[in-house]
Amino acid sequence: MEELVIRDADVVDGSGRPSYRADVVVDGGRIVSIVREAAQAGCQRPTARRELDAEGLVLSPGFIDMHAHSDLALLRDPDHSAKAAQGVTLEVIGQDGLSYAPVDDRTLDEVRRAITGWNGYGDDIDFDWRSVGEYLDRLDAGIAVNAAYLIPQGTVRALAVGWEDRPATPAELDRMRQLVAEGMEQGAVGMSSGLTYTPGMYAEDAELTELCRVVARYGGYYCPHHRSYGAGALAAYAEMVELTRKAGCALHLAHATMNFGVNKGRAPELLTLLDDALAGGADISLDTYPYTPGCTTLAALLPSWASEGGPEEILGRLTDEATAERIRHHMEAVGSDGCHGVPVEWDTIEISGVSDPALGDHVGRTVLESARRRGEAPWTTARRLLVEDRLGSTILQHVGHEENVRAIMRHGAHTGGSDGILQGAKPHPRAYGTFPQYLGRYVRELGVLSLEECVAHLTSRPAARLRLPDRGLVREGHRADLVLFDPRTVAAGSTFEQPRALPTGIPYVLVDGRFVIEDGRRTDVLAGRAVRRTPA
Repeated sequence: MEELVIRDADVVDGSGRPSYRADVVVDGGRIVSIVREAAQAGCQRPTARRELDAEGLVLSPGFIDMHAHSDLALLRDPDHSAKAAQGVTLEVIGQDGLSYAPVDDRTLDEVRRAITGWNGYGDDIDFDWRSVGEYLDRLDAGIAVNAAYLIPQGTVRALAVGWEDRPATPAELDRMRQLVAEGMEQGAVGMSSGLTYTPGMYAEDAELTELCRVVARYGGYYCPHHRSYGAGALAAYAEMVELTRKAGCALHLAHATMNFGVNKGRAPELLTLLDDALAGGADISLDTYPYTPGCTTLAALLPSWASEGGPEEILGRLTDEATAERIRHHMEAVGSDGCHGVPVEWDTIEISGVSDPALGDHVGRTVLESARRRGEAPWTTARRLLVEDRLGSTILQHVGHEENVRAIMRHGAHTGGSDGILQGAKPHPRAYGTFPQYLGRYVRELGVLSLEECVAHLTSRPAARLRLPDRGLVREGHRADLVLFDPRTVAAGSTFEQPRALPTGIPYVLVDGRFVIEDGRRTDVLAGRAVRRTPA
């Protein structure tokens, strides 16, 4: 007898087609049969060792978070309710060009310091891996949800070139090609870049094109955080489209937003650019989060020249008076490339987390508010915080536009990604709320997407991008990564005031046919594993 039958569910199967009522039978981690209501008339209904009454609930494929920063959280926190409680059954990590494999001893320490604000320094982690394959093997020991990995181009450049702003030599480029090929062979699904983060931002297009050719050879995709989301946003999107066209590589645009005052109402221009490329045969997808503010580190706003050489060089420049004044001028008057070419507006920069608890008084305040409390200029406060927290502070950047968010999420190439940083006392609520926010606010309350459309955006479309033929749909033979939610009550619990509150209306989540959320509570099941690239 099979393990589980989910009875009388309203199945939204991930295809975008209308829902239907059915009994769904699960066994051995897979969906083994689906008996529709029409077929049940006069037939014996399926039975199993356990029956779950799903009356009033929607059954859908598990949600795929196409942009996650859980690289250490998956190892640190077996509970991982931040994602499991949302119905996320697969995360894509290794984002924005910086993560923890491939590394050697030198670059591991450099990367840990560079992205402390994203993941913490990792004092509680045994970094017993160096290669992509070894990191994926570590995930296979058991994690809360599944995870796929992108090779981080910035980490690769740090390993082969260093943190200097210069072109790679031919030998260094060969080394980077080799590292990318090895990572793809070991199971990565593609490559990411952080082209406003060092050292990845120092790569010229010709270098990136060569690496993308390697990714394409293995059937992977390129996921850039491109060079500007502000003053040069459209040109930066166009740059990535052209680069991947030359490389013959699939493109997935990370957190594809149009932010800052210069881009208010300009989402249609981005969508026209993408539609033209798609009509010309390009393979493009994108992800967004359903909120207007962004989230990054305070150090990310610095100009690229001030970030050359890595964290210790940055701190040295910040403590030199003349250089610090030059940094201030670039940030406040010119518009640094780290702030997307837009002069920084300190009243939009909210401190969301600090690495040093002694600096906790800044959290929840904008830089301008903290400066006024101290009777000093905002740059003075920001500079002191950068130095005293050793670049570990995270921020919310209140620069988005709701009309752009809604327009982009309607696009046919759209998928969902939380871009959720789990560190800090006051993280962005998207880390805990992205997927129920889509279902509750943008489907039920605003009607921006139909339920069937939205579920397709969060399931089958990302599965197709990841080339996972047995995930993303409620189909016989597919993996039983499933979510049961109440469409009448599903909602994000997280807010900017209470960012770690869990969602409501998602009572059951299964990973590989096993309940990780049951009756609205996290179980002790660790059914997640590394999801490796399907060979081309």
